[in-house]
Amino acid sequence: MSLTISKIYTFLGLLSWWFIYGFFCWLLLEITLQYYPIDFDVAFLRIKQDEMQFWYYKLAFYVHVASAIFCLLAGFTQFSGSLRQRFPSIHRLIGWIYIVTILIFAAPSGLLMGYYANGGWSSQLAFCLLAILWFATTYIAWRSLAKSDYLTHQKYMLRSFALTLSAITLRLWKYVIVLIWHPRPMDVYQIVAWLGWVLNLAIAEYFIYKYLSKKQLEN
Repeated sequence: MSLTISKIYTFLGLLSWWFIYGFFCWLLLEITLQYYPIDFDVAFLRIKQDEMQFWYYKLAFYVHVASAIFCLLAGFTQFSGSLRQRFPSIHRLIGWIYIVTILIFAAPSGLLMGYYANGGWSSQLAFCLLAILWFATTYIAWRSLAKSDYLTHQKYMLRSFALTLSAITLRLWKYVIVLIWHPRPMDVYQIVAWLGWVLNLAIAEYFIYKYLSKKQLEN
């Protein structure tokens, strides 16, 4: 009886996380759809008119916003143990979509956008570092898988996905900071440029140290 109740609680907990994550992905999708059909004078792009004179910035922006939502959806499924065990071919296919999307589209376009980020050199450095680390962690995850080093693959996929989640956490922190402190817009941007991904990575490192590194020592 107690085992059944425990399973129910576990299922409800997972369902809640899926619902919360799905809700934020939906919000991000709504933000993305603002820019389609292609419109260079809407939302975020209204404050980027100087950059919009460059064709490569326009291309990078639309590649980035279109690919980011796929990274969020594909990346989340990679941590499903049941999917990995019951449908390994689907797990591998979605994993490849995640890796290829980041390495070819999302991270390079993010790096270029980071170079032109608002908020001065601090924000530019934060977003450029985010793009570089995103590419690097995903690349190492891919290479370790090719070498059948599954534990290293897990560690770097976790780091990669923590950086992927910055698309959501950056906006959450922006909302919280504005709600509580009401700072100037550029001050907010400089703060969330770092906070949006550094804390994610710190949490991922804690999880890796507490669980995956212990697993490595036991083996």
